[in-house]
This record gives sequence, structure tokens and C-alpha cells, in this order.
Amino acid sequence: MNLGIAGKWAMVCGASKGLGFGCAQALAREGVNLVIGARTAGPLNEAAAKLVALQQAYMQAAGPDGPKNLQVLPVASDVTTAEGRAALLAAHPAFDIVVTNAGGPPPGDFRQWDRDSWLRAIDANMLTPIELIKSTVDGMAARGFGRIVNITSSAVKSPIDILGLSNGARSGLTGFVAGLARSGLAAQGVTINNILPGTFDTDRIAGNFAAQAARTGKTTAEIREARLAEHPAKRLGRPEEFGALCAFVCSQHAGYINGQNLLIDGGSYPGTF
Repeated sequence: MNLGIAGKWAMVCGASKGLGFGCAQALAREGVNLVIGARTAGPLNEAAAKLVALQQAYMQAAGPDGPKNLQVLPVASDVTTAEGRAALLAAHPAFDIVVTNAGGPPPGDFRQWDRDSWLRAIDANMLTPIELIKSTVDGMAARGFGRIVNITSSAVKSPIDILGLSNGARSGLTGFVAGLARSGLAAQGVTINNILPGTFDTDRIAGNFAAQAARTGKTTAEIREARLAEHPAKRLGRPEEFGALCAFVCSQHAGYINGQNLLIDGGSYPGTF
């Protein structure tokens, strides 16, 4: 399927690995120009080289009628800071697609979290996406096309006890998006959606398994095996599967998908709705 977004410009945060890279990878395969961000320059530059190769393959397959001179611009910055966001926004004058993504706060017991812990979580997982939306959404509306996708968590729909910081901050973002997405932007061609990942094969889930192991006295392998035994798919999700969904939500075909929380978890959520 031609997603109809070749030649457009996308910002993808947290794109050096994991789900962010999966999204950038899927967009590169569709001939999208990319500004990618992550904190560490080395892994980010390695990711950029892989994405350039995918863009080149797209241009070769598209032939003379396809987009020319596609670009990947890596920006090593901390998106949870004002300076980091400014660096990403300065890399290109206008974005058609924004994929927000920041590492989740650490797991733990809420009795151990002080006010600063909560503020850091809210800054990273609620206010950072809101600031990026605020900086780009009006330009998208003026040009008549825009896609904003927030990578949140399945814990928004099915809370996990040790992820209270994430549950709280990401739920706040979810409520904000629910209102903004219905404010009239869709009539101007701009959609805003959240994608809620379940257990994907990333460093984040490995850290959660390790935290659970430390808390219960079991090994990390035992925690992982127990989780997969209960999972309908009997496996972890792959970042490229997540990226494929993200790319479709960003496509020309998804203009009627707006204000939604799209759960991608292999069927592990036990509810009907």
C-alpha cells in the first residue's frame, strides 16, 4: 500500500533504538524525510545511517517520478528539556508528522516517590509532548495536513502497579489529547492519536523485568518466561510491528482516525472494550 506521505517531513523522538527507531524505520521506507532525536550521539548517528539506506532504497524503487534527495537529520538532544526541543524544532522549518516519545519513568513503590519524582515524570511524559504539539500543530493546520502520534503505554488502559509515575503522567497526556483532537483540527487535516504499546522487545521492558525480579527474588529469565506464558501471542512484540502501525496512522489513508488510543499488545489486554 502506498501511504501517500513520500517527501513529507517527520520528527521522531527517541529514535536511536526501540519503538522510536521502529517508527523512523517505517517512515523511511515510505520515503519520508526525517529529523530524529535521542540523547546520545553515537547510537543516533548509527540509526541515521540505517535510515538513509532505507530512503535510498525507496528512491531507487520509486524511479524518476519519486521524491529526490531525501534527508535524515540526527539531532542529539534531550527532548524533555526546552533546549532539546528547540534543537529538534530548529532542524527543519516545518513538520508534517511528529512522533513524540520519551523514556518512561522508573518503576517502584509510590511511597518512595517525592514531589520531584512526580514533576520529572510529568515533564517527560506529559508536558514534553504537549510542548511539541503546541510548536507544530498550527503550522500543520495552515498547510492542511498533519499527523501527531504520541507513544504512550498500555498501562494507560491497564495500569501496572509498579509503574505509577508512568500511569499518572501518561494518563494526563491522554486526557489532554482527547480534548485537543476534538477541537476542530481534524477539519483542517490534522489528526492526533496515541499508540499504546504492550510488551515489546526493548530496553524498557528488559528494565521492567529486572525490577520485578529484584522485587520478587526471582531471576529476570523467570519473570520473562512467566510473562510470556500468560501472553496470548507467547512472545514479545517487535519494534518494526509497532512502526508499521505508526506509519499507517501517519498516512493519507488515516485522516478519519483521530483522538484514539490504539492498543498494540498482542491481545494481552483482557477486556472487551
